[in-house]
Amino acid sequence: MQLGMIGLGRMGANMVRRLQKNGHKCVVYDRSAESVKQLEGEGATGATSLDDFVKKLQKPRTVWLMVPAAVVDASLHDLVGKLEKDDVVIDGGNSYYIDDIRRAKNSPPRASTIATSAPAAASGASNAAIAR
Repeated sequence: MQLGMIGLGRMGANMVRRLQKNGHKCVVYDRSAESVKQLEGEGATGATSLDDFVKKLQKPRTVWLMVPAAVVDASLHDLVGKLEKDDVVIDGGNSYYIDDIRRAKNSPPRASTIATSAPAAASGASNAAIAR
């Protein structure tokens, strides 16, 4: 399986490493070019921009967003306009689950958004936000 990861801090980078260790292919993007370069050296496909990131992902795309809660809305705004109907965005930020539900309701029909934030996961699947 191929998966794209946006946000290569400690959690995002380590998730990429675990995914690759288990045979998955990863395309990575972060505003820090050094973080991208480091994971390229470990076998990931690096992207220099969101457009480049989306182009390198096979359709239908699966994008895991692993950014701080404060920038999830802006990151989704920048990303979803570049995606297509069957693409999936996994919001892995540490957001308040009410924000995840709002984002899911406001998600454009071009991509599905699945929230996997720590609060949503801690409170059970019934509070996870999924939109189509």
